[in-house]
Amino acid sequence: MLHVLDHPLAAHVITHLRDKTTKPATFRTLCYQISLLLAVEATRSLPTVEKPIETPLEAMSSRVLAHEPLVVVPILRAGLGMVQPFLDIFPDVSVGYIGLERDHQTAVARSYYCKLPPVAGRRVMLVDPMLATGGSAVKAIDVIRAQGGTDLTLVSIVSAPEGVAEVVKHHPQLPIFTAALDRELNAKKYILPGLGDFGDRLYGT
Repeated sequence: MLHVLDHPLAAHVITHLRDKTTKPATFRTLCYQISLLLAVEATRSLPTVEKPIETPLEAMSSRVLAHEPLVVVPILRAGLGMVQPFLDIFPDVSVGYIGLERDHQTAVARSYYCKLPPVAGRRVMLVDPMLATGGSAVKAIDVIRAQGGTDLTLVSIVSAPEGVAEVVKHHPQLPIFTAALDRELNAKKYILPGLGDFGDRLYGT
């Protein structure tokens, strides 16, 4: 289930993320902004409960988030840039980490680190800015599901059709939220038009 963020501010931010003249400090700010928009959109179905409160004028009943702890799992290292908005706006968040490194020759992801909080029975947001071949995402989803995670959403900033298709092939009911669905992958498995290597641009390496 693919959901492409449709918002004028998202389009504005994506354009500046793509621009090769954007400096790392600005790039990090833009990453925060687009991740915040995606965090709001991807959690639209979070349950709420009624809570009695008193305004300065009268008593009323209003909605608050139900007690459903959120788990955010970035795919290292670029996914780290998407975590902070979730921590800033949600009251109960745990963070796990999955380290996957893509071989630049084969484009196959290799796992080098995994540290997850309890995920069974919790809403898990897997965040990775670039959904290219889909190999890393599928591997990370498999890891989370192997540890009991069933309520899982994938959040990316830029996606390729090939990556979306790969995730859907292995996990057809998994919600995917992205800010941009690009044209295709090139021969080196980079997204076109894309924005280059997200991690390199995020950290200035």
